[in-house]
Amino acid sequence: MQDVPSAINALQFYTNVQPTIRGRNVYVQFSSHQELTTVDQNTQSRADEPNRILLVTIHQMLYPITVDVLHQVFSPYGTVEKVVTFQKSAGFQALVQYQSQQSSITARTSLQGRNIYDGCCQLDIQFSNLDELQVNYNNERSRDFTNPNLPAEQKGGRPSQPGYGDAAGMYGFPAHGASAVGYHQMPNSAAIAAAFGGGLPPGISGTNERCTLLVSNLNTDCIDEDKLFNLFSLYGNIVRVKILRNKPDHALVQMGDGFQAELAVHFLKGAMLFGKRMEVNFSKHPNITQGADTHEYLTSNLNRFNRNAAKNYRYCCSPTKMVHLSTLPQEITEEEIVSHLEEHGTIVNTKLFEMNGKKQALVLFETEEQAAEALVSKHATSLGGSIIRISFSQLQSIRENS
Repeated sequence: MQDVPSAINALQFYTNVQPTIRGRNVYVQFSSHQELTTVDQNTQSRADEPNRILLVTIHQMLYPITVDVLHQVFSPYGTVEKVVTFQKSAGFQALVQYQSQQSSITARTSLQGRNIYDGCCQLDIQFSNLDELQVNYNNERSRDFTNPNLPAEQKGGRPSQPGYGDAAGMYGFPAHGASAVGYHQMPNSAAIAAAFGGGLPPGISGTNERCTLLVSNLNTDCIDEDKLFNLFSLYGNIVRVKILRNKPDHALVQMGDGFQAELAVHFLKGAMLFGKRMEVNFSKHPNITQGADTHEYLTSNLNRFNRNAAKNYRYCCSPTKMVHLSTLPQEITEEEIVSHLEEHGTIVNTKLFEMNGKKQALVLFETEEQAAEALVSKHATSLGGSIIRISFSQLQSIRENS
């Protein structure tokens, strides 16, 4: 800012207004720096001037990248002494310190532009201007291979690695031994790769690891925990849901991992439900504490991503006018389906069909909101003695002879 009063005014303004950038909450606070320096004055990269420390930026990080992975990638070109990973505006980055400058030159020449895994995790490598990496802890974010006796974490708090970026920030790895499961530790990365062909949907970073969402502007007369489960379980497994008693139009939804939470924010933010436009953002709470006012879904057999995860990821989309019904009874009729759903809105068209010997149906509503209301209200309800499953369909229309 131009002066301190201007900075104070800006901070005070955002005390009462939640700023967002591209749908993500951001937080404003004073910096310890008195001024910004230019790239030429202070940068961790010195471009083409050789140095034994490399600055590595990883693009399209679909799979987990840890200190051990980086050591495996870079050690064939020389003795790797230290590795530090962190998250900055450029994305996921790492500093890799070799024993010799020649090793770093060889590694950069050999690895620049290559992928760690097929189709993803591309390496962008530059020489750093740092002379020595400072490593205080040996854990999944930093490692001093010359000193295996370093502690894994700071006593009395979560580990930090000062000077290289906010490694423990909103997109960093969880603390050593933490129970939170983020995208970087997800066991279903293969399912994600299979669903999206090695890439990710537009607008999805794949680096979020905040699992809990804050959902607001809900219709308190119509919404409950099960309806929220029915909607958010389209994008991942649900651990628990809590409607805030002091703010009944607000709820917390804890997803199975950060990638699933990011999908839910991306596809549901601004969706209409029961006459209200929902706000969906990441919560400041890492998880929902169990209690009398929380609903548990971790072991629910209605969680969709315990089976056929790749297929369910592939079908993720924003609410549409068309819903798809499955696990229908074999003797079901279109009239029974219409009767079951018509209270939620105008049904434009329906189609009952059979696939792999199982009855399924498409139902086209007049609006996305009507389809969403039908889904949250009637998913996992009984129809003709069967518990039906409902999801959004990406089809735009129903072809009569399809």
